[in-house]
Parts: sequence; structure tokens; C-alpha cells
Amino acid sequence: MRAGRTVAVFGASGHTGRFVVAELRARGFVPLLVGRNAEKLLALVAGEAGPEPEPEPGQGPEGWVRVASVEEPASLDRAFAGADAVVNCAGPFAETAAPVIEAALRAGIPYVDVAAEIEANLDTFAEFGAKARAAGVVVVPAMAFFGGLGDLLVTAATEAAGWSAADEAHIAYGLSGWHPTAGTRDAGAVSRQRRGGRRVRYADGRLEYRDDAAPATKWDFPEPMGTRAVIGEFSMADIVTVPSHLTVTEVRTYMTVEAARDLAAPETPAPAAVDAHGRSAQTFVVDVVVRSGDVERRATARGQDIYAVSAPLAVEAVRRVIEGRVKGTGVLSAGAAFDAADFLRALSGHVSVEVE
Repeated sequence: MRAGRTVAVFGASGHTGRFVVAELRARGFVPLLVGRNAEKLLALVAGEAGPEPEPEPGQGPEGWVRVASVEEPASLDRAFAGADAVVNCAGPFAETAAPVIEAALRAGIPYVDVAAEIEANLDTFAEFGAKARAAGVVVVPAMAFFGGLGDLLVTAATEAAGWSAADEAHIAYGLSGWHPTAGTRDAGAVSRQRRGGRRVRYADGRLEYRDDAAPATKWDFPEPMGTRAVIGEFSMADIVTVPSHLTVTEVRTYMTVEAARDLAAPETPAPAAVDAHGRSAQTFVVDVVVRSGDVERRATARGQDIYAVSAPLAVEAVRRVIEGRVKGTGVLSAGAAFDAADFLRALSGHVSVEVE
């Protein structure tokens, strides 16, 4: 891959967007900072070091900052002009995914997003699969902590076992706590509204919307976390990404009770940086168990800060798509698009992974 490939980051000044911009720069990419607010974008430029594209003719150093909104398709076209790919970090994705994907298709460039919204991801698969294939463009939704990492772990465990299908995939999120961003809260509100306050799960090979309470149970996480109380069927984007390419009857996700309480409490503050990389003190264990018949396979990932770790996931995906290390075109989840085991190895330094 030649140096200096340019990647547009829509929502660059947001919490996850800033991590993505920093990761792109650290890997030698040139980020184009795209969003509504020019002042916030310019402040991000001033606060970050790294390679920069040539300003557009007649412009000063602001040439790598491009103001655009989903309400103005022409502004997106201008913003993505000359880019080799686009990463969408701006939620709620129910509002931004479709317009930004459409702009990427017009530009003929790959699209990656960090959407955790179940409904938005369903929309992407349903609305853009055929369009993206016809355009020869790769679209990778949910390429983040929720949706992407779990899908890669399930896929790696399944492939390690030599299975073409599985009966069950269980993905347990052991978070030390959860200080949600404003974007997370907004996206959650949009999802709850779209599903009429019901919860959703994936069982018997399909999505089910339910009015009853999610079950309370326990999960035996690897040490040192150990056995923890969890909320069962705490559904995240994995119930969309995993079944999009794997034949599996049930996909269930679980969340530690402490993290779920933090997320639900309106007074929980946003994440605060504790290190030079801007990461919070939050730690996580993602523990995956895949079962076929009486046989189980396990895969586990450990790391720090669920928002920060979305950046290497998204940027590694961009790198592989640009290099042609992708398994097809159209809308593809992480596990369908990439060699899962190799991708997880590439996250070394950000995520520690074990596949049994």
C-alpha cells in the first residue's frame, strides 16, 4: 500500500472519531476531517500531529477540513472527493449511515462504520447489499467493539473448529463499568424508539421482538474476572453481524450488571481520559462460546476502553480493503469480509486474544 492514502472520517470531532483520526495518523494515513462544525474540526487539526494532505487550490491549511452534513448530499460529495475510503463515526447511524453510504457509492470508495445500532445495521444490509455489489464497493458496517469484535471472535472460533455451522453463539461482555458518550445515549434512544420500547434477540434463526424483561443469569468469565452476574439477551449488533454470514440458530449476548446499570443511569458521566492516548480506565473482557452439538469452542479478547478499541478495528478494516485483502464486495460484516484469525492477530497491542 502506498503511503499517504487519504481516508475521510465523517464525525471526526466526536469521541470515537478522534480515536479513529489518531489511529489513521499513527499508521501513516492522511485523514480528511469531515463534519458539521468547522471550529471543532480545526481544533482537532491544531491538537494532532501527523501527515496532512495538500490543501485544495486557493485554500490555507484548512484544506484537510471539510464541512458536510447528511442533509446536503452535494456537501458529502465534495467532502469525499479524492478520498480512498470513508469511515463513518457519526451517530445516530439510523440518520447518517444511508446518506454517507450513498455518497461513498457515488464516489466509488469503500465505506466502514462503527454503528452499534441494531436497526441501522439491519437497514444497511437490507438496503445496500445489491447496490454495493453492483458498484463493486465494499461496505463494512459495525466495524467496532460491538458488532465487529464479537463477530471476529465467533468466526475465528468456528473456523478453528472446522465448522460450517453452529447451534449457538454466546458473546458475554465483561465491562468493568460503562461511562457512555452522548452519542451512545442518542443512538440508544433512537433504537428504543424504532422498536417501540421492546427488546430484541436472535433465536430460532430469526430476530424476535419481545415485551418481557431480559433474563438475569451468571457468566463464568476467565480469571481474574471470574463469575459475574449478567443480563442475558442484552442484545448488541452481534445479533445482526454474526447471522449475516454464519449459519447459527441462536446468537445471544450478555452484559455485566454493573455496566448495564451505568448505561441506564442518566447521571453516569461521559468517559474521562486517564492516559496519553485518551483512553478511559474502563477495561473489558469479551468471552465467546460457540457450540455445535456437544462440542464447544471458546475465544476471548481483553483490552482497555471500548470506544478507543473501535479505532484499530475500523482502521485495520480500511487498510485491508484498500490493499484488496477482502473476501468480496457488497455489504459484509467483519467476519465475512476478512480472515478473522489473521485480523485478530493484527490487533496485537490493542487487544489480547485467545482462541481455544
